[in-house]
Parts: sequence; structure tokens; C-alpha cells
Amino acid sequence: MNSTETLLTVDDVKVYFKYGGTGLAKKKEQKYIKAVDGISFDIKRGETLGIVGESGCGKSTLARAVIRMVPAHSGRVLWMGQDLLELDGNSMRDQRKDLQMIFQDPLASLNPRMTLGQIIAEPLKTHFPKMPRSEIRAKVAAMMARVGLLPNMVNRYPHEFSGGQCQRIGIARALILEPKLIICDEPVSALDVSIQAQVINLLMDLQKEMNLSLMFIAHDLSVVKHISTRVMVLYLGNVVELAESEAIYQNPLHPYTRALIAAVPDLDKPAPADRASLMVDGELPSPLTPPSGCPFRTRCPIAQDICSVDKPKLNTSFNGHCVACHFHGVDQRDN
Repeated sequence: MNSTETLLTVDDVKVYFKYGGTGLAKKKEQKYIKAVDGISFDIKRGETLGIVGESGCGKSTLARAVIRMVPAHSGRVLWMGQDLLELDGNSMRDQRKDLQMIFQDPLASLNPRMTLGQIIAEPLKTHFPKMPRSEIRAKVAAMMARVGLLPNMVNRYPHEFSGGQCQRIGIARALILEPKLIICDEPVSALDVSIQAQVINLLMDLQKEMNLSLMFIAHDLSVVKHISTRVMVLYLGNVVELAESEAIYQNPLHPYTRALIAAVPDLDKPAPADRASLMVDGELPSPLTPPSGCPFRTRCPIAQDICSVDKPKLNTSFNGHCVACHFHGVDQRDN
């Protein structure tokens, strides 16, 4: 059940990667790739924040910066009021009991030399080294049942399972410590469509049962539609829209969000006749040479002169619906 308690606050986080320059000229010529360029949001207990955008927009980098798998250039990540970016290694390790991650490739994220039971038990042995083996076995068995894995699978190895089963193992491993927040980094993108639905439904059931908060990353809006409380749309390391899930789907204000929604076929209703006018051309610009002003302007159907010189701020238009666009809400079909 949702609450008003804020667990995670991400405040103006930036993740820059150095590149360029060699030898004596290295320091002078060195530049930065702005993978995440000042992103802020919060997550409350029991809610799901969906994060969407094309490949290369900074979704996974942002997730890894939150739990310090990659270093942040600046900003704050407040976990229940404590800044994770200021903690030493031991203190951060203690916090990771409450912050767990589910990865995109279910098989590659599992140790091929460990059995299912060993994989799920590993976090318990790491964080609770004095826990009796009998208690560990009982917890592993209970978690296997929770995620739909049969008891006779406990001594099998990852290569003996399907992609969907491997992802269930990954979910079980993430949940065995009973964390408060799970970061799901495109957890269903490598799975068949029918299996995707099963895994998403499993996550939703576990969320209700354990009162979990989720950060759910995907590259298209259709995947996050039913699981998300709110949706944040990223483009080239920037937030372009953030709102309640229903508001995003019913009334998208940013042209990039409209394009993402238009790109998803809806089998329940025919495609609109003006669908082509909502789409965007070209590919994501290189982060090595990002556009000036608005990062989306080179592909935007409603861009004007101001967009090339003035980067729009993320403003609240109404009812907490945030959008970063000089002309948000303008019907691009009229342009």
C-alpha cells in the first residue's frame, strides 16, 4: 500500500564521463560526456516510478549512480534522509540491504558456477554471515515458492533454466534480504512478450505483498503502463516529462513523450490517421556533441529559434505534471 513517506530523493545528480586528449595534451583537451545531466526526483514507499526513453538516454547510468555502481559527478542521493554519495564503502554496503537491483539480462547476471539455491542464498551469507544454514535454507525455500520456482530446482544451474525462470531467480535473489527499494533495469526487455507479462505481474504482486518501492526502467512506455504510479521520460540525460502514469498516457505534453506513445501499437483500437505526424525522425544525437539549447530540438517537429539557445527547465504546468518544453501542449500536427 502506498504512503506519503519518501524513501529516496535524487537531487540534481550529474554523471559525467571523461574522454579525449592523450599524453601531455590529455588534461588540456579532456572533455566530458554528460550521461546524466542534473536529474531530480523522489520515490515514496510502495510506489513505482517508471523511467523510459530510447537506448542511450541515461536510464541505466542513472540507476547505477543511485546505488553507486558508477560515480556521480555531483548532486545528492538521499536514502531516508542520508546522502548515499557521502558514505564510505562499509557504510554503503550496509545500506545495500535495503537497495537491490534486478538486471536486464537474466542469464548473464547469474553466476554459472553456482546452483539456484546458492545464488539466492548468497546475499544472506554476505550480509548475515552468522545466520544458521538451516535458517538460510528455509528462507531460500520460502522465496523460491514466492516467485514460482519449484523445490526440485534448488540444485540446478542457470544454464538449465529458461530466460523467464532465470529472471525469477534474479528477483528471488534481490528480494531475499527483504529490501525497501528494487531497481529494475529493463528486467523484461530480453524476454518474450508473454513472459514479460508474467514477470511484470509477479513484480506487482510482490510489491503489494512486501510494500516495495520500485524504480522500473524500460525503453518504451507500453511496458511501464500498468506497473507505474508515476512515469519519468528521459532524453539525452535530461528529464523532459514527469507525471502520474494516467496523466502521461492521457495527456502527454512533451513532443518526445507523444512520439514514444505513438510508436507503440495498440491492438485494442485502430492506429490514428495522424500517427505519422506524431513520430520523430532520425536517431538520438551523440552525447559527445549534444545539441545546444533544448536537447530534443534537432528532432522536434515544433522547435523554434528559442529552442537552439535556451534549454527549457522542468516546470510544473498543473497538478504536479512536469514538462521541459518551451511550447508544451502545442499540437504538433498543426505545424
